[in-house]
Amino acid sequence: MEKIRLEIIGMSYSQSQSGAYALILGEKEGKRRLPIIIGGFEAQSIAIELEKIKTPRPLTHDLFKTFAESFSIGLREVVINKFSEGIFYAILVCYDGTHEVEIDSRTSDAIALALRFGCPVWTYESIMVAAGILMEEDQENSKQDELQEDMPPSGEASFTEYSEEDLKQMLQSAVENEEYEKASRIRDELKKRE
Repeated sequence: MEKIRLEIIGMSYSQSQSGAYALILGEKEGKRRLPIIIGGFEAQSIAIELEKIKTPRPLTHDLFKTFAESFSIGLREVVINKFSEGIFYAILVCYDGTHEVEIDSRTSDAIALALRFGCPVWTYESIMVAAGILMEEDQENSKQDELQEDMPPSGEASFTEYSEEDLKQMLQSAVENEEYEKASRIRDELKKRE
């Protein structure tokens, strides 16, 4: 199965889940985005590494890296290999010079480690189809603006009054406005209707 290379596009505070963040990954060679809800600790760890901030004491992910390197274990790659019931799953592909071992990991931890080890993050086409959001340019119109204004507040999950076409337009508008948390909720509603 061919893998798709991902990169971190950004991160924003989750409006629907207190203390959570939306981590946005994007195709390196494409326009699709993968919004992943992560916890505050993991978001902080990722942000600190992205900004190259030096902490006085090592964070958990820094400790893991130091521990692994002390025993000549490297992280070759991270693969987001499954998406089920709104949850992403990942594996760490580790190598000690002789053996390659795959270790199950939460996606947020895997990405925090990938940043520290400088290794690539991958996923599969099936996951991009199931959970990805296409980022198209120059498609804003007044209908999308109206739909964006009418969208239920982030605490509500009811989209039953909207048609599938309306939801698709709302999804596009949310992505264009970089409101990835809203886009993720709309995507989930569209998936339920399939």
